[in-house]
This record gives sequence, C-alpha cells and structure tokens, in this order.
Amino acid sequence: MNNELRARQLCIRRQHKDVLSNVGLQLCGGDVLAVLGANGAGKSTLLSTLAGELTPSSPDTHITLNGHALDTLSRKDQARQRAVLPQKSGLAFDLDVHQVVAMGAYPYPELDDGIVQKLSDDAMGHAQVFELAHRPYLELSGGEQQRVHYARALLQLLCGLHQARDGRYMLLDEPTSSLDPLHQHHLLESVRRLARHHGVGVLVILHDVNLAALFCDRIALLCHGRVLACGAPASVLTPDHLHRVYGVQALVMEHPRHPGKPLVVFG
Repeated sequence: MNNELRARQLCIRRQHKDVLSNVGLQLCGGDVLAVLGANGAGKSTLLSTLAGELTPSSPDTHITLNGHALDTLSRKDQARQRAVLPQKSGLAFDLDVHQVVAMGAYPYPELDDGIVQKLSDDAMGHAQVFELAHRPYLELSGGEQQRVHYARALLQLLCGLHQARDGRYMLLDEPTSSLDPLHQHHLLESVRRLARHHGVGVLVILHDVNLAALFCDRIALLCHGRVLACGAPASVLTPDHLHRVYGVQALVMEHPRHPGKPLVVFG
C-alpha cells in the first residue's frame, strides 16, 4: 500500500474565483507539515478538500489516501484513516467532556469498551484535559473546548493505530488559535510526539510562523491559492517569501535556543 495523503493539481473555484490553483502536496507518515498563508490564501479550503468535505473543481485533480482515490472511499473508511480538527467545532449538546472525547471512537464500533476507555484516557492525558473529564463541555472556556476536541481527534487516531499502524493522518485547522502560549506549545509537542512515536502524518494550519518553524518538519506557504514554497522551515521562511505572502518586511535569524531553526521578526 502507498502510505501517504497526496494531492496533485488540486483546484477549487468558487463564484468564478480560483481559491486554489494547481496545488500539489504530499503528506507521509511521521511528517509534520505546517500550512501558512495570509487570510484568504486558501488554507482552510485546502484542508477541507483533503478531508473530503469539498469537491475539486477540475477533473485533473487527484487526491489519494493510502493509494486509494479519496472520492472512492466511504465516509467511514476515510474516518478510520484520518482525523480532522476543524477551526471551529460547534457542539450544542449538554455533554460531559469524557462523552465528547468518546465521539472519536465512533468509526470503530468493533473495539472493546475497555480498550476504548484506556485509549480515551490516553488521549485526554495527551491533550491535558483529564482533570476536566466530568465537567460539562458547555461550561468550559474556548481554549479548554479546543483541547477537548483535540483529545477527540486523538482518540480517533489511537483507535485506528490500535488495529493497524500504517497510513494514519491528522488534519488540524488552527488548533492553537484559542490557546495561551503554554498550551500552544503543549499541543504542538503532542502533535510532534504523535508523528515521531506513532508514524502519524500531520497537516496543521497555523498563523504563528515561529511556532511552525519550531515544531514542524516542513512548511508550505500558500499565496493567492498557490504553493509559493514548500520545504524545511529554514528554506521556506525567507524575507522575500514572507514579504510576498504577508506584505510585511521580516527579519529572519537563527533561533538563539534552537540551532538550525529560523526565528522571524515582522516589522
């Protein structure tokens, strides 16, 4: 099996406007890929299309998940191979946190309840929400709710890894947006461990270029719906690239605490 999530010649057109044009990306197991770009660059559209939620506009587009055309896989088959954390996870039901996290196991009805409970505890521990397990979800702060949904996505992956360790992916849309700096680092460190220790391929949309440089193996810079550059952080985060994407002058230097990693100062 070809264990990767791959998009070739990806095009999305809305209201006579090209949102994504001829985008190509490859996500392999163990790889943490950040997608950066200005507002409206097409980042969330890209993630939604890779998640099978949007239909490409061109017949030349090819999206494959572990060697299978994405549009030939059922929703259940997709959910058993990848987890998605959207930018906003709306939930209006009056559930406790552990019940929300347990939703991550829905694609795996065959798993024993005891196994699911252990994996759920592991997921809540990784997401640092274990102490919230019996709190009503709707009473939590926005940052706490975001961490709960991260735990739910983690459980979905852990259930899949319990059965087979090949070809698992996580797609995260701005997972740090409501988090304070400490929990931003904790979440991205958890993502990196998931990739390193379990071979999960992770695509994460971020706005903080320095977080992306610090925690991600590769960065894809989107500019007006096209991939301007994709590669190691030091090769992608250049003053020229950053000015073209964000329209702001940037100073790029070596990180004083993390050799080989760039540090970006805007303005």
